[in-house]
Amino acid sequence: MNEITLNPIGVVRSPHTAAERTPIQPHFAKGIAGTAQVDPAYEEGLADLDGFSNIWLVYIFDRVSAPKLTVKPFLEDTPHGVFATRAPNRPNPIGLSLVRLVRREGCVLHLEDVDVLDGTPLLDIKPYVGRFDTAEQARCGWLDKIDDATARQRGRRGYRD
Repeated sequence: MNEITLNPIGVVRSPHTAAERTPIQPHFAKGIAGTAQVDPAYEEGLADLDGFSNIWLVYIFDRVSAPKLTVKPFLEDTPHGVFATRAPNRPNPIGLSLVRLVRREGCVLHLEDVDVLDGTPLLDIKPYVGRFDTAEQARCGWLDKIDDATARQRGRRGYRD
């Protein structure tokens, strides 16, 4: 296969400075504020984004160790194939987070529910569209067996408000 080169469009800023204390999904980062600071060269592309309440951040897990094809996810102690998880140690360490867009000030997007490490390179931004981004009667594999209390406790990973 051919190599693919991606260039960051900006950086994510957040209060998260240690991976082991960063919530594992935006669901477990409710109310945690952060920003996406987009390079001014891409400001024109932010037009009309402020009409959306939520956006997808696509980013690089830039501080992970070697990829693993089998991982033990944070919510469970049983190993699973990496593609059946959202673990960061992937062959292509690409992250995806659905965050709330609070407001836009020029090239800075003010966000909430941020579960991304401070200084993470931002690759792309996409609007969340409820009409397209939901799946009726979705099955969630092994995650369907995790009770809410366990998910809440493990998902926050020790993060304190």
